[in-house]
Amino acid sequence: MRAVVLVGGFGTRLRPLTNTVPKPMLPVGHVATIERLIGNLARGGVDDVILALGFKPEPFIAAFPDGTCAGAKLTYAVEPEPLDTAGAIRFAAKFANIDSTFVVANGDVLTDLDIGALVDFHRRNGAEATLHLTPVADPSSFGVVDCDEKGLVRRFIEKPPPGTSPSNLINAGTYVFEPSVIDRIDDGRKVSIEREIFPLIVADQRLWAMASDDYWIDTGVPELYLAANIDIIGTRRAEHNRAEGVAPGATIGADVELHEVVVAATASIGDGASVTASVILDGARVGTGATVSHSVVMGRIGDGALVSNCVIGADAVVADGESRADERIA
Repeated sequence: MRAVVLVGGFGTRLRPLTNTVPKPMLPVGHVATIERLIGNLARGGVDDVILALGFKPEPFIAAFPDGTCAGAKLTYAVEPEPLDTAGAIRFAAKFANIDSTFVVANGDVLTDLDIGALVDFHRRNGAEATLHLTPVADPSSFGVVDCDEKGLVRRFIEKPPPGTSPSNLINAGTYVFEPSVIDRIDDGRKVSIEREIFPLIVADQRLWAMASDDYWIDTGVPELYLAANIDIIGTRRAEHNRAEGVAPGATIGADVELHEVVVAATASIGDGASVTASVILDGARVGTGATVSHSVVMGRIGDGALVSNCVIGADAVVADGESRADERIA
């Protein structure tokens, strides 16, 4: 089966991390986000992935030089201009000559969803399009789906005002489409799948939805990217999607305290440091006696420094003894 994965964003919400690393290449549990996403697709029967890109594919080619990722073949469809979600899907599907049932996945989302079960649900119901739904506490920032007891969608409400949502089930960013969905999308302009195309399919009573309580997270902002890393070294993920916190090769000094921490292979943490609920990425350095909490670190933290709730870019330096909190430091 084939899949289109939407990875066309510029990663602005994750800066300064994405100043030096493309968003899909940021690691979760020592493995690139895109590789984890495609790995889950592959477990569900996907063997051919088209990456819908908004800019150059070179970082992906460098990362996956044999043209495969997690066992799936890769094709790169680079948009000539930003086309929004539906436009990007149409461009990628036409570029790759998709002519049968296919999966679409948002490149920011990591989930333990059984893709094969979603495809089976889609086919059993003769759907034109099927959405994966997940429950959330506050659905006002998402596309909310109202469906009947069998899963036939009655309404698709994009980002309803707080307190007005008919359901706490949201569009979780993984879909199964028939090729006829592509024919609904205008060529050559920006088109939103959520705001323009889904309502058309609802009107024809051919949009279905399957809810599940599988692990699900949108990694597109620093606090959730951090959470995705912490989750993968704990017990929240399915067993086949877990990772060790400290990678082989990481340099860990004497008397270091680590709690809920991901440390990359080329990172180093000095003697007597304390690191809690944080991600220390490749090339990062945490100095002797430094204290780091709830932060993502690419750069250098000096000896005795105190860092809390920060995102430290690759070129950033926190000086010896300095205190920094609630900042993005480039």
